[in-house]
Amino acid sequence: MSAEEPQDGSPEEEENLRYFVRIGQTDLDGTKTVERSLTDMNGIGQRTARIIADTAGVDRNATFGLLEDDEIESVVDVVENFAEHVPEWMVNRQKDFYSGENEHIVGSDLNQQRTQDINRMQMINSYRGVRHQRGQKVRGQRTKSTGRTEGTIGVNVEKIREDAEGGDDE
Repeated sequence: MSAEEPQDGSPEEEENLRYFVRIGQTDLDGTKTVERSLTDMNGIGQRTARIIADTAGVDRNATFGLLEDDEIESVVDVVENFAEHVPEWMVNRQKDFYSGENEHIVGSDLNQQRTQDINRMQMINSYRGVRHQRGQKVRGQRTKSTGRTEGTIGVNVEKIREDAEGGDDE
């Protein structure tokens, strides 16, 4: 199907299309499919978006902006209460430090929570907190050959040539 061919009911669909669908504090693109649009939100990946669409009873390949109001509300409800619809191993925040509950955090709340966790680790001087403070790798990666920030290490061919040429003149 080419881009020039009009789809059935194209002008009608254009009028009803919502270009932005707001979930929480995030604006999602209404021109994309439900599954693809949900993945634009922090804390929701492809698998989670697929489960949200199936749980809400919405076709995941439908255009998000063309859904009815009640369908959008069901998607919003599932996103906000995702931890109640899936097993506990699937949520992104298991056994929260302060509340002890399993919850799934999305959007800007996820970034804020991550920052608070890093600050807490730094304040108690845990190993990971110290690594964060120093700007070093935190998750056990190798540091002998990667993650160097002090410029290039190795042979400087130009400097050797200059020294060799300068040494001949003496």
